[in-house]
Amino acid sequence: MKVSNCYHCGQPIPTSVDLAVNIDGQPRAMCCGGCQAVAQTIVDNGLTDYYRHRDTLPNAPHEALPEIVESLRFYDHADFQKGFVRDLDGGPDSSEREASLILEGITCSACIWLNEQQLCRLAGVTAVDINYATRRARVRWDERRIKLSDILAAISAIGYRAYPYDTARSEELARQERRGALWRVFVAGFGMMQVMMYAVPVYFAGAGEMMPAAEQLLRWASLVLTVPVVCYSAAPFFRNAWRDLRLHRAGMDVPVALGVGAAFAASVWATLTASGEVYFDSVTMFVFFLLSGRFLEMTARQRAVSVTEALARLMPVVAARVSAYPASRDFEQVMAADLQRGDVVLVRPGETIPADGQVIEGESSASEALLTGESAPVQKRPGVSVTAGAVNIESPLLIEVTQVGDATRLSAIVRLMERAASEKPRIVELADRIASHFIVTLLFLAAAVALAWWFIDPRQMLWITVSVLVVTCPCALSLATPVALTVASGAMARIGLLVTHSHAVESLAQASHFVFDKTGTLTTGEMQVLEILPLGRLDQQDSLALAAALEQASEHPIAAALRQATGGRLLPVVDEQSNEPGSGMNALHAGRSVRLGRPDYVQALHGKPLPEAAQSLPASGDTVVALGDESDWIALFRLGDKTRQEAAAMVAALRTGGRQVALLTGDAEPAARRVAQALGIEEVLANASPQAKHNYVRRLQANGAVVAMVGDGVNDAPVLAQAQVSVAMGGGSQLARTQADLVLLSENLDHLWHGVVVARRTLHVIRQNLLWSFAYNLVALPLAMSGFITPWMAGIGMSGSSLLVVANSLRLQKGCKG
Repeated sequence: MKVSNCYHCGQPIPTSVDLAVNIDGQPRAMCCGGCQAVAQTIVDNGLTDYYRHRDTLPNAPHEALPEIVESLRFYDHADFQKGFVRDLDGGPDSSEREASLILEGITCSACIWLNEQQLCRLAGVTAVDINYATRRARVRWDERRIKLSDILAAISAIGYRAYPYDTARSEELARQERRGALWRVFVAGFGMMQVMMYAVPVYFAGAGEMMPAAEQLLRWASLVLTVPVVCYSAAPFFRNAWRDLRLHRAGMDVPVALGVGAAFAASVWATLTASGEVYFDSVTMFVFFLLSGRFLEMTARQRAVSVTEALARLMPVVAARVSAYPASRDFEQVMAADLQRGDVVLVRPGETIPADGQVIEGESSASEALLTGESAPVQKRPGVSVTAGAVNIESPLLIEVTQVGDATRLSAIVRLMERAASEKPRIVELADRIASHFIVTLLFLAAAVALAWWFIDPRQMLWITVSVLVVTCPCALSLATPVALTVASGAMARIGLLVTHSHAVESLAQASHFVFDKTGTLTTGEMQVLEILPLGRLDQQDSLALAAALEQASEHPIAAALRQATGGRLLPVVDEQSNEPGSGMNALHAGRSVRLGRPDYVQALHGKPLPEAAQSLPASGDTVVALGDESDWIALFRLGDKTRQEAAAMVAALRTGGRQVALLTGDAEPAARRVAQALGIEEVLANASPQAKHNYVRRLQANGAVVAMVGDGVNDAPVLAQAQVSVAMGGGSQLARTQADLVLLSENLDHLWHGVVVARRTLHVIRQNLLWSFAYNLVALPLAMSGFITPWMAGIGMSGSSLLVVANSLRLQKGCKG
């Protein structure tokens, strides 16, 4: 029997094994499942050249893996993945992971499309989102079907590099990108100036005024100066174009490379043969202007994503951990990443709080401007929560750590911003598809123009074709939307409105109906005394003071509201306080038994019915608390949610802007009507269950409404999911769990209205950008085809078009400083 050898490792194949991998169109026999898996990985990642170029078979199976694949295997280690990979909560049997990566080598939206298509074809990859403005990628995969190293190898196979995202790495790549781009611009600019010095005498010399030898010398000098411009400055154009053509794609660098390459090659031939026209000046000018435009666009893009980067840098590296609190105040410097829940840390004035926690000693204020958009410092005293990333301002604080690492509020904010940056809105996908078709159409059109001018005037064919390839600008079309959305998201974040889903800006701008929950949204969720009705021997203030005295040791929200309403007044003395859970408080005051709590609980003490004037109070829908002694009623207190100070102005602004406003709440009708009347809301649905709220929004949508639902993010989850755009209040731990499209971190409703204004301006800017992109190409292309635009003019037009789109988008930052 003939024994065959494994195509991968060269070892004999056992007779019982029948395994194969399709390599170069032919089934290749494998000796074992390990070789089959490795070979399939090589094929899937486009690395079959390994088999063509290897000189000998490997001595051992582990040597059969190409170096590039082998070098990526350490990315599969769990310890290495801690900083940038997270497990998705899909149940105990879930093996789905999500990695945050940064891509190197991205130059246009076609690069984004290429990477997404490459990864989506891999078995086991469940989702890929890449953001052009940030170069950030969010990749999800099933760990049981594919490894992270295989995903990174697939990216490397098409000429890009992927790295785990971290702030330091991102900043270093940005610096390298700027430095490399600046050097290329410098070389192109220097070459352009020198070449123009040699071109000017030829332009101005009359017929027969310049000797052929002198003209030829100037051509050779121009050639020498143009070579560095083409080989170094323009190298990325050729490299990217070759990669796109090799992969049967049409990227935005393809027409640029064709234009530069054709003009340079023709000029070299004209120099060698001492005949024809040279275009060294046009080549160098075009490369300089295009690189200058891209450099400015890159700088603007990096500036646009500065908010996310600034948030990621907020967390300090080290922390001062108190070693034996409360017995000792000695502290040690530790890595902030090593803090654990329950640790006590010392935060001095000017230092950044390293973890979420609660103040246990000290009083100070903290700046949370980057976290919430609120510029005013927030007071911090014992018992008050603090957030990682906030800056302590005035005095030292001792803080007990409650959340660390990925569980902190800052980490949740950064993750939500990353999610929004990674997702691609429908409007961006549409623009990318148009741009990709545009490039293919342009190449065919350039070929037709070349053929036409060959018959019209062969001497002008080359430079007119180059102008056609260069002047058209799909770059501006692709930049029109993503840059504007990125700038808008950063502008909203600075005013405390966090965009967590990519479509949120567009949907918020188009919203026709704003539907609000009441508790915790239009109100603060904090109880306050709304009305005091004296019923006996004490007036309003004395009744309030006695009630607060009974509740002075309680942490209940009602107790806090009563104490706050006294304004710090000295309280009367009460003795033998006791609590009846669910009913109220009992105590002795001036020798008499006194009760505060439910009206029926107080009534049981003296047995008298409520006076007729007070019987309507419990029916108000608010919380009613009674105060009485063993002989009679003393007072009734009506308590309810405190309406946010800015809510009325926000509702008025929405209505003035043509939006319909409605209030949905599970509270009783009287309480809901009171809040609605105070805020100027006419449409009210009270006693509403979650299903009733959901149905209400669906009815609005059935009538063509675009609904924005504003709620607390957790209790209103069903109706938030139903609305076209949802806004959640950003307080507390719920931030990490919210699926809302926007999160109001500041909990200031004024910022919601400002967000609506920014969203509307963003759509306006996007329309302007798209209109300019189409209008520019519509005008420039016929002019180039007709010979009225030279290559260097085309370079200015193409660069200027992209730069104008970016500059127009950056206008969104004005007036949104928080």
